[in-house]
Amino acid sequence: MNLPKELRYSEEHEWVKQEGGKVRIGITDFAQAELGDIVFVELPSVGDTVTADEPFGSVESVKTVSELYAPVSGTVVEINEELDDSPEFVNESPYEKAWMIVVEPSDASQIDDLMTAEQYAEMTKED
Repeated sequence: MNLPKELRYSEEHEWVKQEGGKVRIGITDFAQAELGDIVFVELPSVGDTVTADEPFGSVESVKTVSELYAPVSGTVVEINEELDDSPEFVNESPYEKAWMIVVEPSDASQIDDLMTAEQYAEMTKED
């Protein structure tokens, strides 16, 4: 499982990358592997607000539809429109091509509450 150490992770399997005063968000390699082949991604619009631990969109795979949960609260300032035509990027490149939204957080300290790569690896470890 690929887990970049510079990212933070949520219990709902989203990753967060700090970029100045903004955060880029996507789903983890673990999550995409569990979901299987992604066929559709539903994202909010630029200008929408997201609330930590609340759904902001969904991903549909050949197996199921799964909600996406915001790891931080804030305003959506960018969405990855490439996922409209290429949802398979989520499976191929969950940390590079398949970022989902960029948020300007309303409370940047929420990032500190997220897991490190080591903590996330421990949470997802198979017994």
